[in-house]
Amino acid sequence: MRNTLILLAKNLRKDSTDAEKLLWRYLRSKQMGLKYRRQQPIGKYIVDFVCFESKLIIELDGSQHLQQTEKDKARDNWFKQQGYKVLRFWDNEVLTNITGTLERIQEVCLGHPPLDPLPSRAGRERK
Repeated sequence: MRNTLILLAKNLRKDSTDAEKLLWRYLRSKQMGLKYRRQQPIGKYIVDFVCFESKLIIELDGSQHLQQTEKDKARDNWFKQQGYKVLRFWDNEVLTNITGTLERIQEVCLGHPPLDPLPSRAGRERK
């Protein structure tokens, strides 16, 4: 089963949604001070993003999640039992408010309000 999850995770990384691609641009390479992995198997699940240092899981939800709220609750409860915090964002929230999304992630990860500017943006002009 583990090998199946690993193969599925690799395929999910290749077929990322627009919201996942956007968020990954800010999370990758420790831009926010911590290391994140994407489409990572944990137990019998694959999470969208995880930071093992802060035990934070970030899930991005599309419209299909409207029909699977009970399944998502059970999944989140399992992660919480394993010691993880779970943050869920709607895809459109990430796409329309990336700054707010990153601030919320940083607040939960670091346990304090976000730095100004975000570490990934310090000293850089947006092209």
